[in-house]
Amino acid sequence: MINEQIRDREVRLVSEDGEQLGIMSAREAMKIAQEAELDLVKIAPMAKPPVCKIIDYGKYKYEQARKEKEARKKQKTVEIKEVRLSPNIDTNDLNTKINNAKKFISKGNKVKVTLRFRGREMAHVQQSRHILDDFAETLADIAVVEKPAKMEGRAMSMVLTEKR
Repeated sequence: MINEQIRDREVRLVSEDGEQLGIMSAREAMKIAQEAELDLVKIAPMAKPPVCKIIDYGKYKYEQARKEKEARKKQKTVEIKEVRLSPNIDTNDLNTKINNAKKFISKGNKVKVTLRFRGREMAHVQQSRHILDDFAETLADIAVVEKPAKMEGRAMSMVLTEKR
């Protein structure tokens, strides 16, 4: 809330340089802000009495937007990359998939390893679990299992993340 939107009877007033000006009526605070050719902005509405500050509102909004943008820039988004395997995968193919997973993990992404079953392969689900276990064991030096292997429909999957 700014200027005339402030309807409280009493407010605690803070000047533009952070100096406490004390508790006064909202009208007096408004007059002081107008004399300084600045805006009266309510910065702590839940306080008793509410805290208002005399500042340039346009500049204040700009600073807030800049801080928000800076915070967003520092955030890192973690993507989930998927590596798909089949129960009758050959050793060299498995090594290629492991190398791909290493690349993804080294870039800071999570890796979802999915073992897909088709047709009669569904009869040998438990015998194929060792493929995922070997995959996790091979990457144990750089990755840790975040979500253990679990059946989801016709696929068994687990999630690996970078070791801290």
